[in-house]
Amino acid sequence: MSIPQYETITESTIQNTTESTTEKQTNSPETTVTPEPMAERIYSNEKIAHSYGVAKNGVVNEISINAQKFFETNKFNAFCLDTKSKEKVLYLTFDCGYENGYTSKILDTLKEKNVNAAFFCTLPQVKENPELIKRMIDEGHIVGNHSVTHPSFAEISTDQMITEVKGMEEYLQKNFNYSEPYFRFPKGEYNEVALNQINKLGYTCVFWSLAYADWDLNNQKGKNYAYEKVVSRLHPGAVILLHSVSPDNASALSDIIDEARRQGYKFLSLRDYN
Repeated sequence: MSIPQYETITESTIQNTTESTTEKQTNSPETTVTPEPMAERIYSNEKIAHSYGVAKNGVVNEISINAQKFFETNKFNAFCLDTKSKEKVLYLTFDCGYENGYTSKILDTLKEKNVNAAFFCTLPQVKENPELIKRMIDEGHIVGNHSVTHPSFAEISTDQMITEVKGMEEYLQKNFNYSEPYFRFPKGEYNEVALNQINKLGYTCVFWSLAYADWDLNNQKGKNYAYEKVVSRLHPGAVILLHSVSPDNASALSDIIDEARRQGYKFLSLRDYN
């Protein structure tokens, strides 16, 4: 079994004491003791592939609960599940690595149903489809940062992470006068070093607790299949991940929203999470 490699990240400057007095002074009953330095936080480089488990009968899978506990316990600004709200809330998010002709239909449905969503886009998607990105922004959706080239953040250096995130961020700012502090790791792969680095750049890392294998264009199974997969896995506080390249998702989205609302759920924006 290999031993995980670690990278030390110093979170605060530790001042070294220049001298310590350990002997009792004749003119003072007290002994001056040098304070011990604070322990440096060590972040693991060990790769983590986000897992969420399948929710059933409106009950979130324990895997998602444990993932959220990991983020909170280690004080990372990240979430995959809203455990704070007492209401039946849902967060609708899409990954947009490239355009396949269905994003406009998705936006039409969201506008008709008055639902705000988050679209996590790569830089090529943004550059090649400025009209879609502008529409997302104009209609109140979030354009999230999904990196420049979609690498595994568990396999690149912190300098490369910064380049990937800032490249996307700066393009959005320059060309759309737009910025939102939400990031999604490509492939759902990360480690503690990556979480810490993205947080230091000012971003919330957004994962998910509901998804299905919708990205494979060679294995699309129709509108009804997409509808059943999503609706059967709904649970309070769910962060839903769908891929905008899927024709099945585009066709089923309207019915998914209607059924979720019929069950008493309401859709929130990531901006509403706190």
